[in-house]
Amino acid sequence: MSISAADVKRLRDMTGAGMMDCKKALAEADGDFDQAVEYLRKKGQQVSEKRADREANQGLILSRISDDQKKAALIEINCETDFVARNEEFQDDAETFLNAAFENNIDDAEALLNVEVDGLTIEKHLEEMVGKIGEKIEINNVVLMTTDGTLISYIHPGNQLGVLVEFDGDLTDDDIGKDVAMQVAAMKPLSVTRDGVDSTLVEKELEIAKDQLLNEGKPEHIAEQAAKGKLRRFYEERVLLEQKFVKDNSVSVKEYLEQNDAPLVKAFHRLQLGENA
Repeated sequence: MSISAADVKRLRDMTGAGMMDCKKALAEADGDFDQAVEYLRKKGQQVSEKRADREANQGLILSRISDDQKKAALIEINCETDFVARNEEFQDDAETFLNAAFENNIDDAEALLNVEVDGLTIEKHLEEMVGKIGEKIEINNVVLMTTDGTLISYIHPGNQLGVLVEFDGDLTDDDIGKDVAMQVAAMKPLSVTRDGVDSTLVEKELEIAKDQLLNEGKPEHIAEQAAKGKLRRFYEERVLLEQKFVKDNSVSVKEYLEQNDAPLVKAFHRLQLGENA
């Protein structure tokens, strides 16, 4: 099939691969971008995770947590410009919507629109904000967590990234919880343990690792064993409890918690502007 220069450029912007490599990948994939990215990875290309067609959403991520740390909410409200996101009135409205989610136990952005605040639904409040500000404004994500253990919240300076972490027991030192929440913010784990990683993703990573080794000339039986070693490294990079602790690379996150007699992580949520829409 004919591959346009625009498609080649788009794939290059998505992956950072060379023009000719992108053209060949698209030809091999019959123009399918996801398959083209997978083709490049199998050939050993260093593929960027950025998406050229993603909108650069602005806005705020805010959290609220109860005094007993048993309940917490996290919200993402988006606008078009950073100028609006830094506006005091916009920030006050965002806090109001966060509190509405927290107090009404709402864990869904669409459901939150139907909650009334000061006689108007939040959906109507958003319409009024749009009319006044002149930008598209929407609530993209709402997270609500409750636990019998301990919840820790972390909002990165600038309010563009937020994390909630649930620990399976009582934390005696909140600083330990903050360390783990900051780990989630910085290292973007996929899950708490290996069991939480999508099996389809695991199979794809194993296939890519094997194909890379075969392309390097490794025999089939050696490639299969070495691919399993690469998969272990994948888990160490993307599974929270197996990741190297950012403040001390000599231990994993799990070992850090065990050394401090802290409960293990049970679940987490991570929101970053524009990544969870």
